[in-house]
Amino acid sequence: MSPDWDEARKTEPSHRVGEDLSRLSVAELRERLDLLAREKLRIEDEMKRKDRSLAEAEGVFGARGGEA
Repeated sequence: MSPDWDEARKTEPSHRVGEDLSRLSVAELRERLDLLAREKLRIEDEMKRKDRSLAEAEGVFGARGGEA
């Protein structure tokens, strides 16, 4: 039995920066854009969480001398 390649592609959305987009349909491009928008929000949420954690640590231990 041959695998259903369209279904496989839909079940594991992914995106690689710089990959060729010319073979994707408009619907697939929209899905990619939605995926990237969700990922951007996820990254921003994690950055906020880390900023809060750092601020709490600085409140207890004092501010660091500089950032790497």
